[in-house]
Amino acid sequence: MNTVITNNPLAAPHLLASPYNTLQTPSMSGRKRKASEEPDQDRMSTSPTASPSFGSRLLPPSSTPRSLKRSRTGAAMGRPLALPRLLETLSAEEMRQLLQNVADQHPELQQEIVAKAPRPSIESTLSVLIKYEDYFRKAFPLGNPPTSDYSYNRVRQHLLQLMDALRDYTPHFLPPQESQAIVSLNYLDAVTNTLHRLPSWDSYQHQRHRNEAYDEIAKAWALVIREASKRAGGFHLQFGGWDQKLVEHNQKSGGRLEEAVHELRSALGFMQAGSSSASPGVSDERASIRQQLFSGSYAQQLGVGHGGW
Repeated sequence: MNTVITNNPLAAPHLLASPYNTLQTPSMSGRKRKASEEPDQDRMSTSPTASPSFGSRLLPPSSTPRSLKRSRTGAAMGRPLALPRLLETLSAEEMRQLLQNVADQHPELQQEIVAKAPRPSIESTLSVLIKYEDYFRKAFPLGNPPTSDYSYNRVRQHLLQLMDALRDYTPHFLPPQESQAIVSLNYLDAVTNTLHRLPSWDSYQHQRHRNEAYDEIAKAWALVIREASKRAGGFHLQFGGWDQKLVEHNQKSGGRLEEAVHELRSALGFMQAGSSSASPGVSDERASIRQQLFSGSYAQQLGVGHGGW
């Protein structure tokens, strides 16, 4: 039986035009779609049938070189101060204590520290002695006589510290350590006045510290006068007024500086042997004092007594 194919589209419903069933052209019929080929994402994203949520979904941002760059400084961490910065933060007392501790632990460095340290001046040394004297005076108890045994026992420790400081500093300003006579004389003048300001204790045995200090200062005066008379014809002794200052110190000390006065008398006698009795520029009063020193009658004329508070 022969089948007749008609042109009526209703006779073959499956041949009807459909958006899902398009006829392939002869040029495309021989081409097979490869499995690797994927639908164009741009076309799918713009397709009316594409999901709206898929088209508006944002892709994760790509990493940029800036976000991947690491810090070159590294993590913050503590570290000790360098020595120069550390020393800047120390007080004078802390610096002295540190230097003393290092010198105690390394005795071989002590001589090097002494050699390289700045030379102490009269001003710096006297400021230290004044500090010790202030500690001594502030230690006195209130409401008690300052010369009593009770007061002495309260201030004894500070008194000994002052005496030790005087004993340690004085040789630094004496020949041959100190070559300038004027520096030595100025120092001795200042520390002798410090001794004059000490109290005369009620008990004689408590006077021992000051009397011993006077004896040491007298030897220091004698040494400086003896060396000064050898240099420049005793210029500082002749025109500095030290002859008058020394005899006044001797009077206030109760005659404890007699050794220094004797040395000054010998020096003046040596200088007067080759000069007139009164040098030019010296007042009549000072010339009279020199003459009395030379004859040994100045102390008897002034009178010698004990120094007071």
